[in-house]
Amino acid sequence: MPELFAQTDVAGFEQYLLLGLVVGSLYALIALGYTMVYGIIELINFAHGDLFMLGTFLALSLATWVGVETVTGQGNAAIAATVLVMLVVTPLACASLNILTDRVVYKPLRNSPKLTVIVSAIGVSFIFMNLGLFWKGATPVRFPDLIPDNNLIAGTGLAFTWKDLMVVGVTVPAMIALTLFVKFTPLGKAMRATAQNPTAAQLMGINVDRVIAATFGIGGALAGVASVVYGLYIKSVDYQIGFQNGLYAFTAAVLGGIGNIPGAVLGGIVIGVVGELSKAYLGAKWSEATIFAILIVILLFRPAGLLGARVREKV
Repeated sequence: MPELFAQTDVAGFEQYLLLGLVVGSLYALIALGYTMVYGIIELINFAHGDLFMLGTFLALSLATWVGVETVTGQGNAAIAATVLVMLVVTPLACASLNILTDRVVYKPLRNSPKLTVIVSAIGVSFIFMNLGLFWKGATPVRFPDLIPDNNLIAGTGLAFTWKDLMVVGVTVPAMIALTLFVKFTPLGKAMRATAQNPTAAQLMGINVDRVIAATFGIGGALAGVASVVYGLYIKSVDYQIGFQNGLYAFTAAVLGGIGNIPGAVLGGIVIGVVGELSKAYLGAKWSEATIFAILIVILLFRPAGLLGARVREKV
């Protein structure tokens, strides 16, 4: 787990469990973008994590441009306006970049072997990572401290701040909204039809390329939202956070059942809780080993993930 997730001074199982819930929700928010794209075209978009990283850099640049860098000495209106600008501009920019990547890189390879597309996604990931390196350099940069650290449950022996509430308060509604969107909107129904059988969907009059582009757009927008939430919560970003957090988010999507929206959130929470508990009781050096050991054990008995359904291979 990233060392940026510092332990609180409050000891005890309940505190680690609460911290794991928040950290897991942050991973889940990133994982939603992974699972959206895979659920439609079965592409493991390894560039998603680095798109998220570019989103944090854009949000940081927007805050610097607006001129609000800390909650101290600023009015609530100025802080709210800054966060609103980041939450509007960053998802739109990430969505646009994701759609452009699909059109330039993935669309020409739509009928190519899956390995070719996966290697291309890895290539895009390296391109995005180097763009981040050129943009902000190799040294971690400080993200504006805009959300207060006040404890909302003082007197209980636990710590739960406004930042923790922000993470959970964004992730859960995002999961619900995305699930309802896919199930009940015309575009969501077109996405499900495309995921089931692209050829049949096209014969029924569905513009498959447009549906896939919309999927990449939604996935990119989710990465943009996650980047703003991550920056506000962690307050320190660098060009490598995309790989690090993307790996955990992808693991969360696989654990929950990749392609399953609630499964991505469940997988993220499981990883967050297991990581924090193992860090507390086994030591930080065993955290990653514990996470992936549990992942392997679960997938041995549930190859499709915790909430994934067994489906026949498409031919």
